[in-house]
This record gives sequence, C-alpha cells and structure tokens, in this order.
Amino acid sequence: MNAAPFKASKRAAPTAQKERAPWKWALAGALLSLIAVLILAAPARWLATTLARGTGGVVQLQDAQGSVWSGSARLVLTGGAGSQGSTALPGRIHWKLRPAGLGVRAQLTAECCTPGEPLDLRITPSWNGARLALTDGKTAWPAAVLTGLGTPWNTIQPQGELELSTRGLSVEWLDGRVIMGGSAEFTARHMSSRLSTLQPLGSYRMTLTGGDSPSLDLSTLEGALRLAGKGQWVGSRLRFSGEASAAPGMETQLANLLNIIGRRQGERAIISLG
Repeated sequence: MNAAPFKASKRAAPTAQKERAPWKWALAGALLSLIAVLILAAPARWLATTLARGTGGVVQLQDAQGSVWSGSARLVLTGGAGSQGSTALPGRIHWKLRPAGLGVRAQLTAECCTPGEPLDLRITPSWNGARLALTDGKTAWPAAVLTGLGTPWNTIQPQGELELSTRGLSVEWLDGRVIMGGSAEFTARHMSSRLSTLQPLGSYRMTLTGGDSPSLDLSTLEGALRLAGKGQWVGSRLRFSGEASAAPGMETQLANLLNIIGRRQGERAIISLG
C-alpha cells in the first residue's frame, strides 16, 4: 500500500523536466540572438583598435564612425610606436565588410583616391597564416602620405602622385613566408623632394611580379634623377640592388640628393636593401 505514492512521484519528475526544457531553449536562443546583435552592431572603433594593434600603430583609423561591417574613418599613417610624426589621407575612407566563405570580403572607397570602382579584396585566414586577394583595378594616391611612415620618408618628404594598377594580385602569409601571385604596377609621377630645388625630379615605374620567387623591377620613365634596380623576395625579406644617377648636365643640382639616396660610387649612388 505504501508503494503506489512512491511510483507516482517517480513518474512526475520527467514531466516537470519536460515543462522546464522550453525555457532552456528560449534562454539559449536569446543568448545567441544577443551575440548576433553584438557582432552585427560592433562599433567601428573595434576595427580601428584591431588594425592599429595588428600594424604596430603604423596604420590607424581615426574618428571611426559606423560599425565594423559598414563605416568610415580618416586613414592615418605613422612611423609606429614612439613615432612623433603622422600624415592623414585627404578626406575619409569608407568600407563595407561581408562574410565570404571562411573569410571576409571588403570593399574600400577613398574620397580622394578611388574615383571609379572601390577596392575589392578578400581576406581568408588559415591555421598557419592568411591570404589577401585584390580584384583588378586602378587607384591614385598622394605621395605626401608616405611622410608619416618615418625614416627615410620624413627626410625625403616626397611630393607627387602614386598610381597603383593590379592584375590577379594575391599575397599569402604562410609559416612566416610571403607567397605572391599576379602582378602590380606602381607609377610615381612628377615626383619631387624637399632635398632638391629641382622640381620635378622625374617619373618612375615599379613592377611587382609574383611567382615562386616574386621579383621587383624599378625603372625611370622621365626626369633628371635616374633610378633603376631589381629585387627579389627571399622568404619574407626583400633583397634589392639598384642605383641612382643624374641626367647629363644635372650632376651639380643633384649631388646632395645622391649622397643621401645611397653609397656614392663615382657619379652613381648605389642602393642596397636586404
């Protein structure tokens, strides 16, 4: 006679658990919704902080507005930690980020420098590195923005226009190595410097070609200052050898500048990096 109540209480427990289960699912759904809202509404300053830390303070997004996924800011370049100088790109840059497979697709527009289509790039992280791929396109940037990067740019203080044209360009960081694909062409037009009263000094072209051993070629298009050289990436380091010289009749005007550019060897200045 005492067994019946005991059996009834055993049967009641699962029923109570079933009644509480929907609350657990509701709580889990609410937490997931909250996480999703936080991710989607993450402020742009989070992206600015991440970029500054990842580049050691060299690239900064100041006065960031909007969200991580759609926002704008002033792009500022500095010499990194401890640097006293900085330069800001004219106007603001605008970005839109979207998930793309295991990575992110980014569209960047600069008020000063992307008059046509925005820069379109994809970033795909991996366990031992990351890959960046840039859609073919052309942009133009003021050379003066390089001054903020510190030595030697703050000494040279370049003026002129930098044009970038890419074709199938990709850069992959893998176990400390840099792997490049495609090509990029930098054209520096009507360049000048505070180190010389001769303005402009000239126009130059630098071609980057990817592959098993990415290479870099520098040549002069026109001008009194002649630049030429070749480089190659070995692992993550660039080894470059080149020379600078003055056009006939311009040796005296460019003597001081050549002394700063490289090691003098007669009428030439030898440039060596890496």
